Parts: sequence; C-alpha cells; structure tokens
Amino acid sequence: MRWEGRRQSQNIEDRRGMRISRGGLVGGGLGTLAIALLVMFMGGDPTAILQGAGGGGPMTTTEEPYAESPNEARWRQFVAVTLASTEDVWNEVFAGQRGAYQAPVLVLFDGAVESACGVAGSAVGPFYCPADTKVYIDLGFFDALESQLGAGGDFPRAYVVAHEVGHHVQNLRGISGRVHETQQRPGVGEIERNALSVRLELQADCYAGLWTKRGEAATGYLEAGDIEEGLRAASAIGDDTLQRNAGRAIVPDSFTHGTSEQRQRWFMKGFDTGSVEACDTFQAADL
Repeated sequence: MRWEGRRQSQNIEDRRGMRISRGGLVGGGLGTLAIALLVMFMGGDPTAILQGAGGGGPMTTTEEPYAESPNEARWRQFVAVTLASTEDVWNEVFAGQRGAYQAPVLVLFDGAVESACGVAGSAVGPFYCPADTKVYIDLGFFDALESQLGAGGDFPRAYVVAHEVGHHVQNLRGISGRVHETQQRPGVGEIERNALSVRLELQADCYAGLWTKRGEAATGYLEAGDIEEGLRAASAIGDDTLQRNAGRAIVPDSFTHGTSEQRQRWFMKGFDTGSVEACDTFQAADL
C-alpha cells in the first residue's frame, strides 16, 4: 500500500503503558495461539467475551513508561493513516445518504484494556465496543496476523481496521443493535444467534471492501498484490478454516463469522460495487 506521507487521523487514543489487573487478568503479552484465534470475534458485540475475561475481584490500573519498537511506530502511523482514510470514505457516504458521519476513536493498548464493554486482554484480538463507539487494537496483533495466521503485508492490517470501522457503521445505522435485540429474544436459539452473527460479520467484510474501492478511487493507494493479500487474510479467518486448522470437525451451525469463501466473496462484493446497498447481507438469500 502507498500510505506513507498521507493524512493521519487525530482520533487515536494511546493507552499503551497502562497496566490493568482484575481477578486473573493481568495486562501483558498476546497469549497463546489458541486464545489468539478469538480474533475471529473481532467486531460485533464482544460484551459477553469481555465481561468474562477478567473474572471477579477488584480492578487496579497503573501506568508505566512505554517503549515503542520501530515496528510499532510504523504500525501506529499506518493505523492512523488507514483510520483517516475510513473517515474520508464514510464521511462521503453518509453525506450523500445519511447525514453527518460520526467517526470512532481508535484506542491503542498493550496487554489489556478497559472499555465500556468490559475489560479485555490482548488475546481477544481487535474489537469494536458499541457502548463507547471505540475500536480497540493491540498493535502486537499484527505479529500474530502474519506469523500465526499467514496473513502478511500491509493490506491485511488495513482490512482489520476497516472491518472494525465497518462494525461502527453498523452501530450508527442501528443494524448491530437490532441484531443484538433479536438474538436476546426468548425462544431464539444458539443456531439462529450464530446465523445472525455471520450476517453481521459478512456485512462488515463487505464494508471493508467498500472502503477499499472508494479509498482507492480517491487516493490510488493500492499496489499490485494488495487485494490478493486481503483475500488471503479473509480466507485465513474463515470459521471453517479455523476449525480445520485447529484439528476440529467443521460444524457449520457453530459458525459466527462465515466461511473463508463467504468472507472473501462479501469483501469482493463491497470492492466491486462500492455500494452500501450491495452489502445488505440480511436480505441476501445466499451468503
């Protein structure tokens, strides 16, 4: 990606160096690969995961000096440029159809973080909290993205940011709230809840593709191979691929984010059309 020298978003909140402990949760480190794969829950409504992450007991917060590595400095700048690009794209989309866009704040953290959805360790992966309209990312996740999930290159990192911002757009449009409300209704079983989650996640993938299309049209930031990198990332985080790589049986009813093929297809639908309407996964008969 051609990103150096471009505008960086000011909607960045840097909490690295803050250390949080609550029950069994102590800030520091990315955790094991098995736990890191919870990144497949990136976005959506992570409340249940986050509230259970720290156990009981009082929570304490301390602040220490944070030594940023050269890689982290580069990723911080990259994330700020990507976030700025999402602001430009969604400002344009909302101005044309839905009024003013309210951009999210992106929180950088290291080890653990407190959000309005609860306390989370880095092992949860990047997530969006609808309760405070903030995106949370531990930059160390980008190491795992490449070394453990095989999704190297700049563009998969941008895809992660754009996907989380996609969940913010869903929140602004009332989509995620309606889905969560439906999931909590009496009589709605786990299979139906999972199916709704899949549609929510695939729509966020489509929104990431929409951002890619419109951002490229505005700034020409894509380089040869970027889309292929994004599709490899989408494939690596498909529910079927994760279950297969974990040595588990593939159980479609347990999917919460969609198959590798579905995630690739909906990203490309957003990229091919650049259209919010084309990303309506809830009206699609075939995902």
